[in-house]
Amino acid sequence: MLLNTYEPWKFAFSAENDEIKENSFGIIGVPFDSTTSYHSGSRLGPIVVREASFGFEKYNTIFNKDLTATFYDFGDVNVVPGNCEKTCKIVEDTVSELLGLNIKPIIIGGEHSASIGAINALYEKYDKLTVIHLDAHRDLAFEFIGEKYSHATVMRRAHEKGVSLVQIGIRSSSKEEEEYVKSTYDIQTFKNRDVHKHMDAIEYYLTNIDGPIYISVDMDVFNPAIAPNVGNPTPGGLFVHDIETILETLCHKNIVGLDVVETASNRLGDATAVVAAKIIYDFLTLIE
Repeated sequence: MLLNTYEPWKFAFSAENDEIKENSFGIIGVPFDSTTSYHSGSRLGPIVVREASFGFEKYNTIFNKDLTATFYDFGDVNVVPGNCEKTCKIVEDTVSELLGLNIKPIIIGGEHSASIGAINALYEKYDKLTVIHLDAHRDLAFEFIGEKYSHATVMRRAHEKGVSLVQIGIRSSSKEEEEYVKSTYDIQTFKNRDVHKHMDAIEYYLTNIDGPIYISVDMDVFNPAIAPNVGNPTPGGLFVHDIETILETLCHKNIVGLDVVETASNRLGDATAVVAAKIIYDFLTLIE
């Protein structure tokens, strides 16, 4: 078990972590939602997503593949409730520890701020890091309600660090965020209507990305009819088959990590948790 973690539950099909295989994946949960501005509850996301994972078969019929990837579930990090910056640092240290074991991170949130710590750790290891950001919102605010570390500023902190962003599913942002995007050259945007009408163009763009890629999935990227229990539900979102297509396109690239965040529910069997677990399940099926 890693430092700063405890184990409330394990994701289905995860291996025992008494002997660690290099070049595998490691799951950590981040049960934190202290900067949530609308619907709270994502601190319970890691528990309900893990529970939902036991509804899937080891054979993935959509992709006609068995889940054969080796991965481990190291439990949840010990967050600092009310202190986003310290919690992000704990996530960063934990991901750095994983990378030191030659294990790539999969993070279950928790609010989207968890991505800050993961991206910071990965940026120290990999040159030319690209973040594929699937979200209803840009999350590019310089600060939000006076805080520089929050769910609404996460991609601004990542971009300031030096990563390139590809934002997919966007359908809500501030004027300041749009102006920020226009002021830079390394933020590519595919809004929700692009996904609905021009998925082939998105697939082509993703196929041509070079270098290491981190995938960050905010569950509010989905249409609320599919995933209603999120921090900030927004109409007009994506559907499960859209994410399947994106993951299938990216699986042949150099994926160095994944997060699935903003599942905000306290109920086992929750529909949003099931969809979140499916993203991780599909990813692990495809990644080999």
